[in-house]
Amino acid sequence: VQLQASGGGWVQTGGSLRLSCVASGLTLSAYNMAWFRQAPGKEREYVATIRWNGPSYYSRDSRKGRFTISRDNAKSTLYLQMNNLEPEDTAVYYCAAGSKTTIVSDMSSLHRYDYWGQGTLVTVSS
Repeated sequence: VQLQASGGGWVQTGGSLRLSCVASGLTLSAYNMAWFRQAPGKEREYVATIRWNGPSYYSRDSRKGRFTISRDNAKSTLYLQMNNLEPEDTAVYYCAAGSKTTIVSDMSSLHRYDYWGQGTLVTVSS
């Protein structure tokens, strides 16, 4: 199984980026897919999940409406559209795949995800 994240880069405050995560070795439609991020010197934190059957869930910060998680099962690709970026969004962003049996209340736990991508760095300058 391999998850390949891409799309990170440098952007100014207020800018947008779209992250992608291409999955190989697994059937994307059979997994809950998520994005996490890790800022320098901080723990990895939850961003959003899209369940195997479609519903999406966001962290409190992501629920401000700036981030949108989506998936294209035919392309085996997960996306994270990020708008109105802030310097506080600077981090390495990781995609992850987890069991579709995970209940909603557990989706923010990184321990509920079995496969991880290598991360893609997002830098937002002020």
